[in-house]
Amino acid sequence: MEKIEIEIRKGIREEREMKLSKKIYALTAGLLIITGSYGLVWAEEKNEDPKPYAAVSSAFLSQYIFRGYQFSKHSLVIQPTLTVGYMGFEAVLWGNLDTKDNYTGTEKMNWNETDLTLSYTKELGPTKLTGGYIYYSLDNAEDSQELFLKIAGNVLLTPTLSVYREIANYPGWYFNLGVSHSLNLTKIITLDMAASVGYQISDTDKIVRYDNQLLTTTDKYRALHDGLISVGLTIPLGKYFALKPMVAYSLPLSDDAKNRIKGTSMSNKEDFFLGGMSVTAVF
Repeated sequence: MEKIEIEIRKGIREEREMKLSKKIYALTAGLLIITGSYGLVWAEEKNEDPKPYAAVSSAFLSQYIFRGYQFSKHSLVIQPTLTVGYMGFEAVLWGNLDTKDNYTGTEKMNWNETDLTLSYTKELGPTKLTGGYIYYSLDNAEDSQELFLKIAGNVLLTPTLSVYREIANYPGWYFNLGVSHSLNLTKIITLDMAASVGYQISDTDKIVRYDNQLLTTTDKYRALHDGLISVGLTIPLGKYFALKPMVAYSLPLSDDAKNRIKGTSMSNKEDFFLGGMSVTAVF
């Protein structure tokens, strides 16, 4: 950036105003760099001429764990994702292919879930607000629909609060508070760490509390539910592709959560380790 001359010539109003504008410009550029943008020129170009984007990815994981619950056992799961977005709007199509589906009882390769997420994201000062809708198409179970709202802070650890409301066959709430952080290991490779806690509230007799003998009760489930800790790497491969190996640990956060997760699991367990690799391409 052109050096801003410090001395302001007294009595020349036009020059003083010009220098003040330069100082404001320099401060803006500095703030953009600090907050991790790709530079002022890129930001201006993006604002002036936003472009649609698309991403495809596929995750290969040792098991499928969702909100603390186990949805696969002793099989590789493959989870492809297609994402398209423009001007804050985004659509995501996600699926789960179980190579030996014990959850639905087929015990063979089976595509047992397809999810569609529609959302809109708006940046409001130091926060990012996202609202949307999710449709879960489930094999051997009633489909599910959720409305959700997320608020993320553009500060250290990126604290994110997410609220989900089921509006179809399993009415209830799920709240999740998470943090995440990435460290540069090299100029291009990052170490990605995340942790979250979840709280579940059921408004239906389909999701109930389990007692200490892992028998169902008539009480609707309501508990501090699950915790998730994950560590991974992002390894760029050229301009568009990246590899992301990861490991994660899911665990219950209360006795009621322990009983319910263990009572519904296929392996009679309440905590789970999982790992795998995803391949991502962004265009």
